Amino acid sequence: MVLFTQNQLADRWQISPRTLEQWRWLGKGPMFMKAGARVLYRETDVTEYEVSRIYQNTSGPLPRKII
Repeated sequence: MVLFTQNQLADRWQISPRTLEQWRWLGKGPMFMKAGARVLYRETDVTEYEVSRIYQNTSGPLPRKII
């Protein structure tokens, strides 16, 4: 299982680690796990979140494909 630290994910998305802290407090962003005081993000949760943020236009997300 691949895990990202807060700083690694912030670097990946080119955002501030503080933004991720705020998102966690607000219940936004990808799912995360705590290991003691450490916050970790599973790669699968990060990828799922990224896919959910793909938009075709400014009015909303792409429709989900039904298989």
